[in-house]
Amino acid sequence: MTGWLALTDLASRRLGGGVVGTNDELFAAADNLVTPEPPGFTPRTFGPKGQVYDGWETRRRRVAGEDWAIVRLGAAGVVRGVVVDTSFFTGNFPPEASVQGCRLDGHPSLDDLLAADWVPLVPRSPLAGDTANPFAVSHGGLVTHVRLVIHPDGGVARLRVHGEVIPDPVRFPDGWLDLAAAENGGRVVDCSDLFYGSPAQLIEPGLARTMGEGWETRRRRDAANDWVVVRLAAPGRIRLASLDTSHFKGNAPGAAALAGMDDRRADPAWFPLLPRVDLRPDTPHRFPLHTEPVTHVRLDIYPDGGMARLRLHGHLDDGVLDTLRTAWLSAPAEGGN
Repeated sequence: MTGWLALTDLASRRLGGGVVGTNDELFAAADNLVTPEPPGFTPRTFGPKGQVYDGWETRRRRVAGEDWAIVRLGAAGVVRGVVVDTSFFTGNFPPEASVQGCRLDGHPSLDDLLAADWVPLVPRSPLAGDTANPFAVSHGGLVTHVRLVIHPDGGVARLRVHGEVIPDPVRFPDGWLDLAAAENGGRVVDCSDLFYGSPAQLIEPGLARTMGEGWETRRRRDAANDWVVVRLAAPGRIRLASLDTSHFKGNAPGAAALAGMDDRRADPAWFPLLPRVDLRPDTPHRFPLHTEPVTHVRLDIYPDGGMARLRLHGHLDDGVLDTLRTAWLSAPAEGGN
């Protein structure tokens, strides 16, 4: 997965995204749009309103118009692309859809959102049924909410809103935060292997509930080791690293190490943050650190295996918090370029 599809899904329920309003959800709830898991389907499962769908489905329109659902993004940011996924909707998918965005800080009501100035992210565009329909977005403003409009009615399984997180500094007034967290703007930018699980799950909120919610590599048959690189939310000094192998029992790494890099330097290079340490299966490990400022961290695991979460708590580098505050306050609403 490359390009904007590799960016964070800002609408994901895992980040706190949610559907705050819709005009119709008679056949299937709009809340399903932001479920992080892929959609599923079991044929011939009928409820009081018909076939059960893992998605959002509206009734058949008998008057002119369109249906809509408004999603609060779990993390505000700049949207780079949208996926309108109609998986398993074959004779009942919308022929067209459009997506709009707006910026409303705080906790706006549905009435506030309905009265907001919405700006097009994706113009009215044709959809294919049973398909993940991708649309690149070129506008560069800050978005807190999106509105999916389907023309005229039908079913959509998932809405993915990929983009770059712009962290709201109100959440870390003293500059202390998890520098790796996706909700703060951290992002996995490279890894050696993602055979069993995506490394992006390492920096998702909360505890992993199962092994499937972590990062796991295939079994190595050579002398090398696996690794993942995280671009931090902002430059900072790491003070506490958490390497969590919860749920990985017979397949946890035997050891791990951390290295850092500051790409603001004229000659950026990796340097040690945490020397190679032994790991235990199914265990949250915590290591105090006192590092120089870094922008990237590489986690090396030896030789392979799985990890549930990576947390890198620390302080923002000097002046960075003021820069983030300025960026947040001056960021244009969606529609700016």
